[in-house]
Amino acid sequence: MKIEIDTVKGFQDYLPPESLKRNAVKKCIERWYKLYGFVPIETPFIEFDESMRSESLEEDEAVSDRFRLKDKGGRNLGLRYEFTFQLARILKQNPHLKLPFRRYQIGEVFRDEPTGPGRFRQFTQCDADIIGDSSASGEAECISLIHDILKELKITAGIYVNNRKLLSAIIESVQIGEKEKVMREIDKLDKIGEDHVKANIRKYAETNQILTLFKLLEKPLEFFIENAFDGAKEIEEVRQKAKRYGAEIIFSPMLVRGLDYYTGNILEVKHEGKNTIAAGGRYDKVVGKYLNQEIPAFGISFGLERITELAKIEIPPIPQVMIISLDQDIETIKLAKKLRKETISCITSSEKVGKSLEYANSLAIPFVIFLGREELAKKKFKLKNMKSGEEKLLSEKQLLSALE
Repeated sequence: MKIEIDTVKGFQDYLPPESLKRNAVKKCIERWYKLYGFVPIETPFIEFDESMRSESLEEDEAVSDRFRLKDKGGRNLGLRYEFTFQLARILKQNPHLKLPFRRYQIGEVFRDEPTGPGRFRQFTQCDADIIGDSSASGEAECISLIHDILKELKITAGIYVNNRKLLSAIIESVQIGEKEKVMREIDKLDKIGEDHVKANIRKYAETNQILTLFKLLEKPLEFFIENAFDGAKEIEEVRQKAKRYGAEIIFSPMLVRGLDYYTGNILEVKHEGKNTIAAGGRYDKVVGKYLNQEIPAFGISFGLERITELAKIEIPPIPQVMIISLDQDIETIKLAKKLRKETISCITSSEKVGKSLEYANSLAIPFVIFLGREELAKKKFKLKNMKSGEEKLLSEKQLLSALE
C-alpha cells in the first residue's frame, strides 16, 4: 500500500524562521499575562464528550465542530475545542480554589471545521480569564492587557465592545420575538452582508420592525444610556475604566459572539476592521454549572496564528554565536559553557573554517568566534560580525558585553 506523505488538511508544521516568530509572540503574550497577575494552568487535550456539549438545542459553531472519538472502553470522548468549558470541571473538582482566580493558558485546540485562509483544524489559543470577579475593573484590566500586547507587537487594531443584555433590549424595544434567532442572523453580518441578514430576519419580523431595528443599531452608546437600555451603562463603565489605563474601546451594537455562553459585555479585536485576532467577554453562567451556582467570569483569547502573522517583533537569533575551534576543542567547550551560563545561545564547530562559515551563513548566525592558539596566547577572542564582516579581538569581558 502506497502511503501518502503529507500533512493532514487543516494541520501544519512550523519551521524556522516562522517557528521562532511564533515562539517570540507567545513569550510576549505570556509575559504580559504574568505582569497582570495571571497564573498558568494546563488541561488535557481530551475530555468526555458529554462535558463539551451545549445545553441549548442549537449548538454554537465551535461546539458542533468538535472532534469526537472513542477509547477502547467505548467511552465517548472528544478533543478540546477551547479552554473555557474546562474551567467548569476544574471548579467542580477544586471547590476550595481561592476566588478571584486569574488564570492563563496557551495551547492547542481542535475543530473539525472547513479550512481556508487563516482557518485551521488545530490552532493555538492564548487565554486569560478572571473567575469570581463581577466588576468592571477586571474587564477594564483585560482590555488594557490586550492594548499592551498589541502595542508591543506593533499591531494596529480596534477593540470593539458590545453587551449581550443591550442587544437583547434593542431587539425587545422593536417588539421582535425569537430574540436569539435574530441575534444569530445579526452575527452573520460580516459573512453575508446586511441585505441578506435583513432578508433572513423577515422570518421573525415585519419590514418596519427590521428597518427600525437597524436604525437603532446605528445609534451611539450615549443614546442607549439616555434611554436607559439594559447593559448600556456596563459598557460605559468599562470604557471609562479602560481609558484610565490608556486603552480605548469602540462601541459596536451589532457585535454578537458566543450566544451559548456570553451574558454581559463582549469584545472583539479586529485588524483593519475586518480580521478578528482576539475576542472575549463575560460568561457568568458557565463555570459554576456543576456547582449549581452562578460564578462571575470574564476572559479574553488571542489566536496565535493570526496575531503572529501581523506582529512586527524582533526575533532573537538561535543560535546567536558559533564558536569555531582551531584545534582548541577543550577551550572551545569551556567558552561555550560560559556563554550559555550568560544565556547566550551558541553552537561549536571543529570543521574547517570555510565549511563552518558557510554553515553559519546558512543558519543566519549573526556572530562567529574564532578560538585558536594565537587567541589563547593573547587571552583574547576573535569575534566576527557575519553581517558587516568586521572582526575584533576582544577580552572575555568585552566579548560578553558585545554579545548581550
